[in-house]
Amino acid sequence: MRISTIATLILATLASAANAQAVRTERNMSLELANQIASATVAACTASGYAVTATVVDRAGGVRAVQRADNAGPHTLGASQQKAFTSASAKNTTLAMMEGAQKNPAAANLVYIPGFLLVGGGVPVKVGNEVIGAVGVGGAPGGHLDEQCAMTALDKVKELLK
Repeated sequence: MRISTIATLILATLASAANAQAVRTERNMSLELANQIASATVAACTASGYAVTATVVDRAGGVRAVQRADNAGPHTLGASQQKAFTSASAKNTTLAMMEGAQKNPAAANLVYIPGFLLVGGGVPVKVGNEVIGAVGVGGAPGGHLDEQCAMTALDKVKELLK
């Protein structure tokens, strides 16, 4: 009798552990945060004289917010979205990915992934080490400048990312 009670307890514990691993809790991008990041990004670029579009995506690459500055070119919308998607998906900046692909022939194939854009301007949004989304910027005269605008914006909301 005692052995069956112990076996039942062990099986119940194992089943409980299996159920706990089946459901995960993840942090994600709220609409309010996404709007704040998009607005701060466009403002940072505008202050430098660049008319850009900023797209903010959640951890799965789904668009949460888009802001397009006055006079931003029509191409900036698609570029910003692809940069944000690429950064969220790869959990890295698109500038670092571009540089890696230029140096490593095996990584050069990343350009063939649908939706990926290996041009500077995509920056992951993190809470600690966890990527909860990304911001993509298109329209400054160089991807490194797009990235600077995104980094400035993320610095402005850093208190919300704790």
